[in-house]
Amino acid sequence: MENINVQNAINTSDTSTLIELLEDKTLPIEDVQKIYTAFKTDKQIVGQVAMNLSLRTSVYDRDKEYSQIMVDLLIDIASNPVDMGARWAVAKNPHTPVEVLRHLSNDSINLVRALVASNPSTPSDILEKFFNDEKIVRDGLSGNPNTPAKLLKILTADNDKMVRMRLAENRSAPKDIVTLLLNDTDPDVCKAANSNLEERA
Repeated sequence: MENINVQNAINTSDTSTLIELLEDKTLPIEDVQKIYTAFKTDKQIVGQVAMNLSLRTSVYDRDKEYSQIMVDLLIDIASNPVDMGARWAVAKNPHTPVEVLRHLSNDSINLVRALVASNPSTPSDILEKFFNDEKIVRDGLSGNPNTPAKLLKILTADNDKMVRMRLAENRSAPKDIVTLLLNDTDPDVCKAANSNLEERA
């Protein structure tokens, strides 16, 4: 029944129904692709497709929802000029291919670069480059499992409590670096570092 709805809405250019359908993250990915292909010049639809892809993926379960269709859509949205804002959803998606993340790491919008910096699929050479970027971009490095240890060590002395907090919670950060945060000036950071080390014990 739902497939018929999608096809009908595409045939009749019923964008309000299509947007409503895209709000459902359980909509089959094949239908998401069909809608995107038919309306890739419609800013609202492109934005909603990006949102749908974002809702159906999880940074905690990176294999969830992985499919070639998902990857193809992410690649296409990354270079779609209709909705520049949709790039943020591509930048944060763990299924976004490395070459696309590499391209987005040079994006003019700092939020897009910040989301690439926090994406667990971003390789360490790109992350190193971000260390000299704006603060909003650097902030993403402290929680990323791929951030090189030498950068994490510098971040233990960052002035921003939230940077140190994300570092204290980073399960991939080397033990000796997390240990440095046990004596942090902020009790919340100390507590987070302690919990992180206890979970590894």
